[in-house]
Amino acid sequence: MEFKFTEENLTRIEQEVKKYPERKPAVMAALYLAQEQNGYISNEVIKEVADVLGITAEDVLGVVTFYTMYHQKPMGKFHLQVCTNVSCMLRGGYEIWDQVKDKFGIENLGITEDQNFSLEEVECMGSCGTAPMIAVNEDYYENLTNEKVEEILESLKSTN
Repeated sequence: MEFKFTEENLTRIEQEVKKYPERKPAVMAALYLAQEQNGYISNEVIKEVADVLGITAEDVLGVVTFYTMYHQKPMGKFHLQVCTNVSCMLRGGYEIWDQVKDKFGIENLGITEDQNFSLEEVECMGSCGTAPMIAVNEDYYENLTNEKVEEILESLKSTN
């Protein structure tokens, strides 16, 4: 299935390109827009980003595979990222991880049958002082307890 950026997203990429002396540094922003438009980063998306920026597909793939914020397969409407790095682990990160896994019956990078929820175990998300934390799409939740996590998950279920 072919992927092409919308005219609006091409304009946004060109605005991003103007911030740099060359086109290549705009790859992260272009990938973010592509993921927003397509839902995930497919091989077709990688090729389109490379073509638009005038760089190699290998350069784009290197960025996609390095950063966890880019998904190479479809994720759920609500993508839940649970931090289990040291600070979060010491303050209950694995308990939260198990809680979310058990609630939805999915493993790391799994997605629920209804496509509403996906789950990912992640390394540090930069919230060590307010650990443990999770992210739901682009929203961060910090200083969590199992009760707070349950409230968050239930509120997500009610918005479907």
